[in-house]
This record gives sequence, C-alpha cells and structure tokens, in this order.
Amino acid sequence: MTGKIIKGIGGFYYVHIVHSGIFKCSAKGIFRYKKIKPLVGDNVVVEILNEEEMTGNIVDILPRKNQLIRPAVANIDQALVVFAVKSPMPNLNLLDRFLVMMETQNVNSVLCFNKTDLVDESSLIELKKTYVSARYHVIFTSTIDNYGLEDVRKILDGKTTSLAGPSGVGKSSMLNAIMPENVMEIGDISKKIERGKHTTRHTELFNVEGNTYIMDTPGFSSMYVCQCEKEELKSYFPEIIELEGGCRFNGCVHINEPKCAVKEAVMQGEIGSSRYDNYKIMYEEIKNKKKY
Repeated sequence: MTGKIIKGIGGFYYVHIVHSGIFKCSAKGIFRYKKIKPLVGDNVVVEILNEEEMTGNIVDILPRKNQLIRPAVANIDQALVVFAVKSPMPNLNLLDRFLVMMETQNVNSVLCFNKTDLVDESSLIELKKTYVSARYHVIFTSTIDNYGLEDVRKILDGKTTSLAGPSGVGKSSMLNAIMPENVMEIGDISKKIERGKHTTRHTELFNVEGNTYIMDTPGFSSMYVCQCEKEELKSYFPEIIELEGGCRFNGCVHINEPKCAVKEAVMQGEIGSSRYDNYKIMYEEIKNKKKY
C-alpha cells in the first residue's frame, strides 16, 4: 500500500494511507545502508505487518519532487506564509527573506495576512499592492470572525502545504479553524514581546481530507542569507526578473547602474519600495559574506 509520512518520532514513521488510517512504521535497514533518510512528506510503499494494530514497514520511498532542508520535508506543493497585520506588526524584511528561500527551492508561496480584525481596510492597501505587484497571491484573514478562511481552504485543496510564519501571528488558530477537529495546542501570546511561545515541537503533516495535507512548523525568526552569488539574487524576486532586458546595461544588478528599469519601476510605484530596499540589504549581505 502507498501512503504519506506525516510524522517521524523516536525512530518510527507515521504513515497516512487514504481510507485506511495512520500506520506506525519502521524503515527497512536498506535505507540506512544507502544513507537515505525518510522525510515527512515522503510518499512511501508500506508492507502491512498487523492491520489491527496498524503497524508496518516502509519498503520503498517514491521519487521526491522537491526536498526542503529547513524544515526537513519532501514533496511540498506550496508554502502558505502567514504574517499578522498587527500585534505583532509584520516584519517585511523577514517575509522577503523567506520568500527568497522558497524561490530558491522552486516552491510556490501564497501570502496570508492575518488578524485583519485589528485594523481598518485602508491599512491593507499598501501590503496588497506591494505583494500583488511582486506576483504573489495575497489573502487577508481573521480567525476571530472567520474572514477569508474559505479562500484558505480553496488554496489548500488537494495540495501538500507548508504553513510558515513567525510566532504569534495566528497559525495554530488558523489550523484549528480549517481542520475537521482541533489538532493544535494554541500558544499563549506574550504581551510583553508580542510573540507566541512555541507550541509546535516537531515537523508534522496533518490530513485535512483526502489528499489535502498541511504542515505546521516552529515559528521562525531566521535572518536567512541566500546561499547564492550576489548576481543571482535578482532571479528570486519575480517582479525584478520580469524587467530583465529593460535596463541600459546587460547584467544590471539594479543597485548603482544608471538607466535601470527596476529603479525606474520603484520610482513609479510599480515595485514596492520595501521589496527593493530588502533586495539591496540582502545583496550587500551576500557581497560582504563572499569577502571572508
């Protein structure tokens, strides 16, 4: 039978088989011999040992379409990146770093800005403009009044999705709202620092229904620096790469060059200034890192 690894704890792998349930499985020694580690998200072939006790062995790992390192997970169709519009205020530098990380791994990202009940609609216009112009799908939600959650369900349908974002933005509340039953312990929010105390302790996929899976990961705050050459960074900003060829100089990196189509687009408001500022910050970080 084939299924998907949804959790790995203590040397055992928990495999969800549609219409059959979750089986506790060991991995055959051949994987250790070949230095292959099963990952959450892997589609696997399972030899059933005891149907009543729901135990089995993983005998084969089907080809992966992608593999993320952080978190260690395979076969992700998309990332649903959740930030709050307030409490805490969105750190757009952190958001852009995460989007670059997903772009480098060819994972499509959907942006979800939560807690819209805390602000008026005018506060959302600039956020939407910035990221729609960056070619991202943007959803606004509130788990307090269920606003936008139907849009989230449509995005998730039939896909394996990584739910990502900083602590305290409402990821667990959102997961509880869209799952058939409550599956996550909701962390208390520390008013002092406006961040959630981590309640997610390991990588785990949750089956929403059928072939729809969602994975919650520990709140991230990493100042990730792209592991690429500085000249490559522009390739991971969709709105920048779209203007390639429009600059005066071939190979323009859109920093100091004259007659640059990207800088002109920023001045015209066609590219968000925060996106361009974060591009320049990351470019300088990569440039300086390469010196040492």
